[in-house]
Amino acid sequence: MNKINVNMKFLHPVWEEHKLAYATEYSAGLDLRACLDVDEIEIGPGEKAAIPAGVAIEIHEPSIAGYVFSRSGLGTKDGLTVSQGVGVIDPDYRGEIKVSLLNTSDQVRRIKRGQRIAQLVFMPIFQANILPMDELGETDRGAGGFGSTGKH
Repeated sequence: MNKINVNMKFLHPVWEEHKLAYATEYSAGLDLRACLDVDEIEIGPGEKAAIPAGVAIEIHEPSIAGYVFSRSGLGTKDGLTVSQGVGVIDPDYRGEIKVSLLNTSDQVRRIKRGQRIAQLVFMPIFQANILPMDELGETDRGAGGFGSTGKH
């Protein structure tokens, strides 16, 4: 398993009650928790809420970024997903990580203080050297978009 060094600043007392650790030896993500100053908040159907995770990070490798993904159980069972799909934490960002959750269900959902709300995964990033061209190379697919390669 590859490992990188990440400095982490804990900004909320929730982290005094809970240890930030990988759930299993091969877990890809660290569970982020709702660092609320109240016992719980409600998110109505179709609504979103920015929830502080109570941590700030410093990634030692400039070619690595942090990515905030939905927790599969929270999304599947409760319809609470990261609102923008995936949150990106650039390696030079030093502010508090916040998780924007979207309630995709038809019921009010509650997030409790200290609840696991998302997972933080570290992955490599690549910046592109943009090469302006008048034409692009040909492929069998060409410009075919949504569904153009079939349904099977």
